[in-house]
Amino acid sequence: MYQKKIRVFVVDDSSLFRQMIITHLNAQPNIEIIGYAINAYDAGQKIPRMKPDVITMDVEMPGLNGIEFLKQLLPKQPIPVVLVSSLNLSVFDALSAGAVDFVRKPDMTKNNSKEMFFRNLSSKVTAASRAKVRLPGQQRSASPANANAATPPRAFPPLTRNVLDSTLIAIGASTGGTEATLAVLRQLPANVPGIVITQHMPEGFTAMYAERLNRLCQMEVREAKNGDMIRPGLALLAPGALQMEVVSIPGGYSVKCYPGEKISGHRPSVDCLFNSIARNVGIRKVGIIMTGMGRDGADGLLQMRQKGAFTIGQDKESCVVYGMPMVAYNIGAVCTQAALDNIPTVLMNHLSRP
Repeated sequence: MYQKKIRVFVVDDSSLFRQMIITHLNAQPNIEIIGYAINAYDAGQKIPRMKPDVITMDVEMPGLNGIEFLKQLLPKQPIPVVLVSSLNLSVFDALSAGAVDFVRKPDMTKNNSKEMFFRNLSSKVTAASRAKVRLPGQQRSASPANANAATPPRAFPPLTRNVLDSTLIAIGASTGGTEATLAVLRQLPANVPGIVITQHMPEGFTAMYAERLNRLCQMEVREAKNGDMIRPGLALLAPGALQMEVVSIPGGYSVKCYPGEKISGHRPSVDCLFNSIARNVGIRKVGIIMTGMGRDGADGLLQMRQKGAFTIGQDKESCVVYGMPMVAYNIGAVCTQAALDNIPTVLMNHLSRP
């Protein structure tokens, strides 16, 4: 049966890099390049006329940068955008402006770095073709207008010391998850049970993402290091390129971070984290699976539920990509589905129950 190809438009000011992207993506059986632009102004002229399914775009370009361009383009042309970025904080501003995902630029001196980049780019373009563009303002907690404001959390009743000390919360997300995780965490109070997070993200970016969350949220957030203790008021983010598990130690729980094999196609993997919690954690558990392509985390969330965890899946309408939460729901891993903006309330209501 004939399958319609994904029509991709490439925006990059480097002629060498632009041609490499075009050559690679054109070689994929499910993708065709319909055009390119050498800067944002050029793109602004061509994109409305060509109507691509997906745009790949360099964040840092001369003249109008990628972030400002997205703010102008997406309200009028809500097309999924995959960013191509160096290790730079601006990628998170671009995601906040409505881009659906990003790929880290390769080290051009290393063949395996280029191969990984092109493999990731193809995969993310495919995922983006099924994504919903979520514009700033559609999720009030993720809009650039308040992205750097110290907005107070919702007024939830304070949790008891027993709940804080005897509960562990785990969150897993992929495509669209950087903004979704921020939307949830920034509505939670400083005094929450210990949180562990796996977000599919390249090495280097997880440290910057954790710093961003730490700046915008009430609880402390940091990139996990092997051996970090899980405690109330702290959220630990799995480091890029490492697996993260929760392990039992005298007096509580800590994280184990190690360069293991990919699980469910990912490192870090949500399944790896969730499975370790089902296996090793004896206290009250909550698992939250959010927007993302594929099924990573679904089996692990089922394991958690079977061990007595309360589990939440993000609903279809509020997901950028309803993949991971859909599979989790379909296999019976989800106790309740909730819209992104309602997940903090569902979580806190559950924790407040005796």
